[in-house]
Amino acid sequence: MDASVRTVSTPDDLVAAVGDGAVSQIVVEGAIDGAPSLRLGPGQHLAGADGSTAVRFADGADGIQLSRDNAVVQLRLQVDPGRRAVFNDTSVDDLGTLRLADVTTVGQVQILARDRVRGGHVVVERLDVMRADVRDRVERPSLLGVGVLQGAFTLWNLQGDSDVVLTAEIRDVSAGRDEAPVRGSGVFVGGAGQSGGTLEVTALETGPIFTDGGIPEGTRDLISGGVFVIHGAHVREVRNSGSVTTYGVNDMALDNWGIVDSWIAVAPLTTFGRSGVGFVNFGTTTSLRIDAPVETHGIGARGFNVYTGGVIESAAFDRITTHADAAVGIQVSEPLGRLAVRNGIHTLGGSGESLVKGVITQLSAHALSVLPGGSIGEVDIGGAVTSGGADVATVDVRGEIEMMTVGGGIHAGGTGSDAIHVDGGRLELRDTEVTAADGAAIRLTRSTPGELRGVTARGTRGDVVVEPDPAAADRARIHHD
Repeated sequence: MDASVRTVSTPDDLVAAVGDGAVSQIVVEGAIDGAPSLRLGPGQHLAGADGSTAVRFADGADGIQLSRDNAVVQLRLQVDPGRRAVFNDTSVDDLGTLRLADVTTVGQVQILARDRVRGGHVVVERLDVMRADVRDRVERPSLLGVGVLQGAFTLWNLQGDSDVVLTAEIRDVSAGRDEAPVRGSGVFVGGAGQSGGTLEVTALETGPIFTDGGIPEGTRDLISGGVFVIHGAHVREVRNSGSVTTYGVNDMALDNWGIVDSWIAVAPLTTFGRSGVGFVNFGTTTSLRIDAPVETHGIGARGFNVYTGGVIESAAFDRITTHADAAVGIQVSEPLGRLAVRNGIHTLGGSGESLVKGVITQLSAHALSVLPGGSIGEVDIGGAVTSGGADVATVDVRGEIEMMTVGGGIHAGGTGSDAIHVDGGRLELRDTEVTAADGAAIRLTRSTPGELRGVTARGTRGDVVVEPDPAAADRARIHHD
């Protein structure tokens, strides 16, 4: 018999095996109830005998503490939802390789580099955090005075020394259930901030994510996210293979503060709470591709935001729909190379308040808004761009759009709403139908260099209205039918 392998089926046997330095492989049979918090020694592996194996820990206890070169495989681990099912010992110098595979938990999975930890590699394959509540975790990264709740799965390098690098490969992580979302963020990966320790991730793949941060109405300085990449993290590819759904106030579906080379979502992104956003970018995203609908329901819940400091080379979407007041479809305040939307942008609401960079701000539910300082090199929209709210410009350009085509046309349906409003910005629009049911099709104010060619414009309050600068129309070189 191999003395390094031990099979256990009771709490006492499990404690004894973990405490025996000669045992490197611990196999759990059946279900163990009432286990105390356990620390795996360096090199120890804990595995279930089959897919039904479980370890349920005592009330108020954390679960498995990892040290170095540990693996937890084919197990269900259960603690109180507010406790940690898996966490790590920060008194070791290096984590070695920590591996979680085919693990289901009730309780947070939290791996931190802090204290003495100066390196390590984390591998996750098929992790499902069924329930977790991390709202009381006081350590939260912040940007512009706004903090972020930790995730049901949290991998975070907190070291202030930039020489400390964690690496990871994370595949098939799920969190929450449709009727029972995790409380806090879903998946959270990050480094120490603008300077300090970093996290290098080759792949971050998620399955279904359901979150509700439980943030009180009116809160300005706290957000959460379904999948959140924090500053100090570099991810080569994020792939959302499952849907991401958020229910609470200030709950983003996807949010990037770090560096992501490629971000791909192939399942729907949906938010229900006030000021929830489909995708927010404060960091650097080289390529963004959302191949499924983005839909928001709460007041001020925008579809896609490129914020100050954010960099995106190209962004492609299937469809974006927002339902409430102040819910902008796409808002751009930084340069964006190329924007493509296959099946259109649709907003149904009017004006209202939304949380923008920690400030409650009055917004209108524009389908596309380019703010001063923002620009888009090329816009290609296959479907229609529509707004349904009162006194809303469907497309509002205060920055610059170098070239734009819309296959399904730009249409304003609300009372007193213009289809296009260019105020001090620049728009080059080609081969597009523009209509307003109760407003101007195109309204130009202040200096408006640009060109409208092959554009059909029809509005009940004017096809092309220039105010207050009559020279704006000449500078715009309008050619419409």
